[in-house]
Amino acid sequence: MARKRTKKRTHVGANNLEVDAPGHASARDPKSMVIRIGAGEVGSSISQLATDVRKVMEPGTASRLKERRANKLKDYAVMCGPLGVTHMMLFSRSDSGNTNLRMALAPRGPTMHFRVEKYSLCKDVQRAQKHPRGGGKEFLTPPLLVMNNFIRPDSDSKTKVPKHLESLATTVFQSLFPPINPQQTPLKSIRRVLLLNREESKDDDGTFILNFRHYAITTRSTGVSKQLRRINAAEQFMSTKSSRKGKMPNLGKLEDIADYMTGEGDAGYMTDATSGSEMDTDAEIEVLDSAPRKVLSARARQAAARNAEDEEQEENVERRAVKMVELGPRMRLRLTKVEEGLCSGKIMWHEYVHKSKDEIKELEKRWEKRRQEKETRKREQKENVERKKAERKASGKHNEEGDDDDEEELDYSDMDVDDFDSEGLGGDAEYQVNEKMEQGGEWEDEEEEIGKGR
Repeated sequence: MARKRTKKRTHVGANNLEVDAPGHASARDPKSMVIRIGAGEVGSSISQLATDVRKVMEPGTASRLKERRANKLKDYAVMCGPLGVTHMMLFSRSDSGNTNLRMALAPRGPTMHFRVEKYSLCKDVQRAQKHPRGGGKEFLTPPLLVMNNFIRPDSDSKTKVPKHLESLATTVFQSLFPPINPQQTPLKSIRRVLLLNREESKDDDGTFILNFRHYAITTRSTGVSKQLRRINAAEQFMSTKSSRKGKMPNLGKLEDIADYMTGEGDAGYMTDATSGSEMDTDAEIEVLDSAPRKVLSARARQAAARNAEDEEQEENVERRAVKMVELGPRMRLRLTKVEEGLCSGKIMWHEYVHKSKDEIKELEKRWEKRRQEKETRKREQKENVERKKAERKASGKHNEEGDDDDEEELDYSDMDVDDFDSEGLGGDAEYQVNEKMEQGGEWEDEEEEIGKGR
């Protein structure tokens, strides 16, 4: 019998996870998967939205993930452990046409359910801009996360949006990207900004709404004229094979380059300071020159220390103007439900369904009974597998492949796939509907129809 082939080529890089180079996430950094639940049924717009969100989450995300219509949530949850995935973002569309987003911490939750009330794709945002920013080296490093107004100063445990829920949302979003050290992180590595702004609710109406924005950071030197910047940029592109003519300024109608440098009229050499236009000083920063320098000897360093240190420092400081260009996508997220576990568990907070203390105690008993039944079912499955192994071994029909198939039948996951609801309003609300149908006798009518069908 031929030996079973083992794949090796596709897993060459699995032994070298500690990569800290730009464009590669290290083993300690958070990793995410952006998934479409019910691929092929959510529509082209939701599919493109999921693709745009993957670009936001780069480089620590599965950017080439391919979903299939037959894939279930359990299939992705099982692979979170081997792949080191810490966050799952699930896009889906309900029967009523609502777009939902679930953000879950793998492997044990909690899960935050959002309703995407409004969204704009990257192509829509770039179409509305005069000079859109294309994809370049911005996506080699994770974005800088900026959160605003997540925790209100007057919130407590009795408000409609309790304080512990605000703290949970802050922790979940902060863990999406690796933390940075302001003293050691180089400024060139921060190329994007992810802005999450919580809208202020009127009179504590119980809404938790987030605005999702994604920007690219661009800088330019403020002491150099626009004409000189264009010539410097054209000189850099002359060494490339593409876009040579498009980057060169048009000097065909001029007799001398001095006419281009001075601009129209006899105004002389034009800079941002002498152009007559008011500069936006709020967007300027001072950046130290980080160019490599020659290593000096001990005598040279002592001689340099005697000179004026302030003058040398001023020479190494460069003033640059900072501008943010929106990349997209845009989303307006409304938090509807928070539950324990990975899309299956007790409801911690619900925007629409509110329960009394007696109802909460009843739910606690129901969940405890359900947990015990689940543990009993797992124990029975394990005992059945062990019994089948013993019978095969006693009869002399030991089959390794059959043992592997039996082990795959075991369900060691803490998630119940049947509890997953694409509408985002499952759990307790769904149980109430089933209870009403049972009291009204509708289940008995369905049982009779099923019996007749048999």
